Amino acid sequence: MKMIIAIVQDKDSNRLTDALADNDLQTTKLSTTGGFLREGNTTFMIGCDDNQVDDALDIIRKNCSHREQMVAPISPMGGNADSYIPKPVKVEVGGATVFVLPIDSFFQF
Repeated sequence: MKMIIAIVQDKDSNRLTDALADNDLQTTKLSTTGGFLREGNTTFMIGCDDNQVDDALDIIRKNCSHREQMVAPISPMGGNADSYIPKPVKVEVGGATVFVLPIDSFFQF
């Protein structure tokens, strides 16, 4: 048995939830916040048999798209902030960060 932990952007969350449910993969969703962009994420915890891992990863890959987003940089720490004029930059966001962990035992009460 494996535990898949997938961190995705909120924009992909509903689509991924539906796709996982359509393929009989049960999930637990947690609301989380990213550290870099400080935006909302959703963390999925998916418990599945070893033979379902590849299918689950394919579903995540197909439903969590990459996109570019304009972001205003954070002002510099220290120094003269009066002359600092933030210029938005493009960054790639989306996709998924996925961890696959072995599960020694599972209990449901």
